[in-house]
Amino acid sequence: MSRYDYVALGHVACDTLGEGDAQREQPGGTAFYSALQAARLGLRALILTQGVPAQIEQLLAPYSSEFDLHVIGAAATTTLATRGEGAGRSQSLRSWAGAIVNPPTIATEILHLAPIARETPTRRQADARFVGITPQGLVRDWSAGQIKAVQLDAALLPSRFDAAVISEHEQPYCAPLFAAAEACRGCVAVTAGARPANVHLGEGVVLSGAIPHPVAVSDDLGAGDVFAAALFVALAEDQDPRAAVSFGHAAAAVRIAGVGPNAIGTRGQLQALLT
Repeated sequence: MSRYDYVALGHVACDTLGEGDAQREQPGGTAFYSALQAARLGLRALILTQGVPAQIEQLLAPYSSEFDLHVIGAAATTTLATRGEGAGRSQSLRSWAGAIVNPPTIATEILHLAPIARETPTRRQADARFVGITPQGLVRDWSAGQIKAVQLDAALLPSRFDAAVISEHEQPYCAPLFAAAEACRGCVAVTAGARPANVHLGEGVVLSGAIPHPVAVSDDLGAGDVFAAALFVALAEDQDPRAAVSFGHAAAAVRIAGVGPNAIGTRGQLQALLT
């Protein structure tokens, strides 16, 4: 495969939203939202995922011109039932595409490890200059049906990463992530909803980025994913951490002001919020 600017590795999910007659399906998963954000920032993006190829291709068809797609065939596609919004959101796992055991090695500037259900491999899977991780899927357990948070197993982390993004709700479960970041001199950004995210740079140094003017929230699904993508892109472009966090906040602000993946913003829209 040819070289990419941004490769997102993780399950594309079939998200079922709502209940009863109002229930609908749409593509989901960090790999999808982050790759679409990277593409709209002008990067050549690839989603490397696993599931039922025809189903995933159909889910992503409205966006197929914006990124490349490589699907490793599996018996099922990861399907999440989502209820509620924001902090009140709950999810259950209806089907799982399985662990991504041996994906192809791909040359890319940025590799984003984007697990949603403990699927990503720990060994390095790309010739990447910059490695980012959003480990939400590594602190999830669904053995009892409903997805709940569990402590992060350090063995599930890659040997090296440059930046990680977690939410403040995931932070109590992610102590090994901070230790791993210290060891490989990476940073960890902790998002906090409408409040500024903090970036832990190691040795007790913590920075916050400016957030744009408040916007009315129309839909917040995927806001953390586009924040992470924009942050990784900015850091890989050698922006300083404070400016990179602000860029991530702008991506999230544009996303939540609209409805669905179509609301993910362009570089121009993000920069307009920051000027």
